[in-house]
Amino acid sequence: MRYLAKIAFKNLFRSKLRTIVSIAAIAFGVMIVVFTRGIIVGMVEQVFADHVHYNSGHIKVIDEGYQKRERLLTLNYPVDGLAGQGLEQMMAALGEIDHVEMVIPRLKFGAMVSTGDKLISMSGWGVNPEDELAFTDIGDYLAEGRMVTPGRQEVVMGTALLEKINCKVGEKVTIVFNTAYGSMRGVTFEIVGRIESGLKLLNEMVFYLPLDQAQRLLEMEGQVTELLLVTADPKLVPQVLPEVKALLARTGEDSRYLALSYRETSDLIPLMDLSELIFNYVYIFLVLLSCIVVINTMIMIIRERTREIGMMTALGLEAKNILQLFVIEGAFMGIAGSLVGSVLGHLLTAYLGKTGFDYGQALSGMDTEVLFDTMFYPVASTGNAVFAFVLGVVVVTLACLIPARRAARLQPTEAMREGQ
Repeated sequence: MRYLAKIAFKNLFRSKLRTIVSIAAIAFGVMIVVFTRGIIVGMVEQVFADHVHYNSGHIKVIDEGYQKRERLLTLNYPVDGLAGQGLEQMMAALGEIDHVEMVIPRLKFGAMVSTGDKLISMSGWGVNPEDELAFTDIGDYLAEGRMVTPGRQEVVMGTALLEKINCKVGEKVTIVFNTAYGSMRGVTFEIVGRIESGLKLLNEMVFYLPLDQAQRLLEMEGQVTELLLVTADPKLVPQVLPEVKALLARTGEDSRYLALSYRETSDLIPLMDLSELIFNYVYIFLVLLSCIVVINTMIMIIRERTREIGMMTALGLEAKNILQLFVIEGAFMGIAGSLVGSVLGHLLTAYLGKTGFDYGQALSGMDTEVLFDTMFYPVASTGNAVFAFVLGVVVVTLACLIPARRAARLQPTEAMREGQ
């Protein structure tokens, strides 16, 4: 085998231009695989993170009636404790479950602001500021000002929402909403922060206010609309979720509350899983396209060396050795091309991973409820580069079997005759 490998390596330099073209074709295909996979992984991770941060946590606990009316932001189905012991006790009990790192309360409600000629609808989120800053990346989105402070009547709004209501940070705004008892109320808040985000929900629809203020103003003391449980690792959700449901069952609240995993609350995550599966086949197809050049090169090489093949066969080289010789030669090209392509693809992905892609215009018509960030950041990882390298080497080597088998089947007399 070592002898065949030496011959195959020397043969690469017999037609340098042809070898370089073949390696370049493989490198280009592998580079595209690395780059494309980086975009897909980045997109999937971003969708997953946004959904977990701003919708479901890893596990979401809500009232069963609230699930059917969540889009209406109803206040009639609150989460207010287990067996009448209060919200704080419920949060403490959930926090004691193994692998649960945080229990985040949120109180969501509908609201509106009058701009004189029209009413602007929006969604209020009563939150614990420290929890939100620790769990989500909302701190990175604060383009101006600061996050809200407990005990104060203040709000943080998105840039587009502030433009709609003609307000700026430092000014005051009167927000109108219905309390839990159905009475309309108008309250004036100070705007202390501005959010700049690629998420339309945060940029155009949501405003944050302190949870204690939201509970007081909505007449919902000790109540929230949802609790988000954060685990140490999303992979632990199948282990933690049954324990959460068991806790609800022990306290007799399993008929009232629902505990849902992040996958049960999203239509996008299953779609992203499917896209990853589909693109695995696309990656193979991209490398196969590059293999066309390699196969063509190998066929030309075999035709040029027909007489040589006949002589080697006549001297005792078996068919399997001929097959191995050309497969090894193709493998060398596959290794060289895949290595260059994976390195270049990794560098390109790393560079674009810092700048990102802005799809704001293309996704401008998307609904605000769809948690899809318009900024995509490709993910450059060693694992991605290794995946593309191995894929390139394997596919190219297997593709070389086609012309190599033709060479192995040549009979010595026929080969000598064709080579004349």
